[in-house]
Amino acid sequence: MNVPTDLKYTNTHAWLEDMGDNKYRVGITDFAQDELGDIVYVEPPEVDKKYAQIEECAVVESVKSTSDIYCPLSGVIVEINPALEDSPEIINAEPYSDGWIFIMDASDTSELDELISAEEYSELTNEG
Repeated sequence: MNVPTDLKYTNTHAWLEDMGDNKYRVGITDFAQDELGDIVYVEPPEVDKKYAQIEECAVVESVKSTSDIYCPLSGVIVEINPALEDSPEIINAEPYSDGWIFIMDASDTSELDELISAEEYSELTNEG
């Protein structure tokens, strides 16, 4: 499984990319998309809505199951990935680049301390 070392992770299989200025791009991991199988639909979070850390904010649907996506940090959603509306399968092909789900403006960056490193995420997914 691909686990980029420059990202932070949640134990619920989301990744965060620091874009500077308290903005973070969020998606699901390679492990998560592989477990889900072929993704057929993404229900993104609501733009301009404030979510709490670990609050359900999006849904990813595959041919096998539906999976909730939990907000990795508290903050406001500032952008969703428009490409996923017509091509949700981008997540399967490019989970860490073109398959991002949303960008948020974090309101409490101290919550980053609760996230895990690529090494810790790799250990988590290898335990299964």
